[in-house]
Amino acid sequence: MPFVTFHKHGQVFREEVKPNTNLVVRAGIKQFPYPNLSFQCGMGKCATCACRVLAGGEHLPPPNWKEKKQLGERLEQGFRLVCQLWLEHDIELVQEPQAAAA
Repeated sequence: MPFVTFHKHGQVFREEVKPNTNLVVRAGIKQFPYPNLSFQCGMGKCATCACRVLAGGEHLPPPNWKEKKQLGERLEQGFRLVCQLWLEHDIELVQEPQAAAA
């Protein structure tokens, strides 16, 4: 089962999740990483859930059209929309205040 390491505001949160897990879905039902993950729509329209991938990005699928539209050049900096990712492998993410506000 994958481990998720989540960084925000200088704190680190880590938890094992079931395979094929979406962190926005989990946060929406008040499971890890709730309440630390900022998110809104859960459909790739707002980019509030944007996070920079620190490790494990090689296991993610290529960005979809929603991520390309919302993130643009930030994709090259390692950002992804967490609402669009279904995790199968360990991953380490950071959600920076400017990422959610951009």
